[in-house]
Amino acid sequence: MIGTGNLVKNTSYKVVVPFYAYAAFSFLVAAVLLVLSSKVFGSHYFQPPVLAVTHTMALGWGTMMIMGAGHQLFPVMIEGKLFSNLLAHLSFALTGCGIPLLVYAFYTFNMNLPAQCGALLINGGILCFLINIATSLFACKKKNIHALFVFTATLWLFTTTIIGLLLVFNFTHPIFGKDSLHYLSLHAHLGIGGWFLLLVIGVGTRLIPMFLISKYTHAPLLWTIFALINAALVGFILIFLYTKGGYLFAIPLTAIFTAVSLFVFYCYQSYKKRIRKQTDNQIRISLLSAFMMGIPLVLLAVVSILLAISKVDPKLITAYGFSIFFGWITAIIFGMTFKTLPFIIWNKVYHHRAGLGKTPNPKDLFDAKIFNAMGIAYLSGFILFIGGVLFANNLLLKVSAAALLLAAILYNWNVYRVILHTPAK
Repeated sequence: MIGTGNLVKNTSYKVVVPFYAYAAFSFLVAAVLLVLSSKVFGSHYFQPPVLAVTHTMALGWGTMMIMGAGHQLFPVMIEGKLFSNLLAHLSFALTGCGIPLLVYAFYTFNMNLPAQCGALLINGGILCFLINIATSLFACKKKNIHALFVFTATLWLFTTTIIGLLLVFNFTHPIFGKDSLHYLSLHAHLGIGGWFLLLVIGVGTRLIPMFLISKYTHAPLLWTIFALINAALVGFILIFLYTKGGYLFAIPLTAIFTAVSLFVFYCYQSYKKRIRKQTDNQIRISLLSAFMMGIPLVLLAVVSILLAISKVDPKLITAYGFSIFFGWITAIIFGMTFKTLPFIIWNKVYHHRAGLGKTPNPKDLFDAKIFNAMGIAYLSGFILFIGGVLFANNLLLKVSAAALLLAAILYNWNVYRVILHTPAK
């Protein structure tokens, strides 16, 4: 595959693999918590188990996986080297220690020392990641729009975690004029739009054409997407802080919807102009995730309209958040894990054996049948859970949560199968 060899040349597997392993286990933990507390997802979203699951998915699953992949892929984007492996290890250690403390604090709703220490450690880890990305970018000779997406997304991530830190302390030491729940929407949407959306588009528009072996590129379109998302985020902050909101939120929402539509168009053009006509299941799931962006956008539009004219049903907000973390982000990670991790491990195990005898292909390191079963369990669980949330059906919530737990078990099985791979004697 053209370009995939570059994924394994710049950063040591010792830096990257711990992030993948941690993220996989976090997804399993989130699925277990989901099963144990599925009933509360049919009511109000601001409850300890919901907050615990949300932050396990946002930080332990999404952020740790993306940070790990970022250490591997960012040097590819800038055609340079990662500035510091030490900073990478520090970002893993600090963030990895902080996340369980914060999740435990939310689950028990103890906003004192556990939450505060967890939030401080997470911010320390994110700062290490930001310094590493920024220094690597400024030191390289080749800068491009994809790298700018990643760098800007990391700035938004740090902004989000700083706000989160202040909100944690605001529970016990009044920092803001209003309670922490009031600022929850600001904190969440800066993370979703600034961190996840910007970074996924920046990395996706680089990797999807590469994996499809597509020559499609359109820099002006990417600059337009970049400008739309950042303008929407700045506009959202100003509207949130200095107005009563209402219909004004339609302005940043329209900009985000336009940006996502352009990203989907970019993915479609890459697919349409691909050289390799056959696409594997990992790419299909990754492409599906681009279209799954529409689910939270539709729900967000409905929520925004209802907020402007009356009160909104909290179940809609729960469904919106669930569709982001268990839908769009999870689908992306599923697809890209098994397009990148097998190459990393293959390079570790077989690179020095190249030309000395027959070696397996990277795709042979994971089990395709397990992957397909995971996809079926995941999609059925995701769709049914959304229905369970919207209709407050406890039986549906339990059954769908069990399906998602099965998907998490199968995912972990395949991930650790790859990580622990040893050559046959």
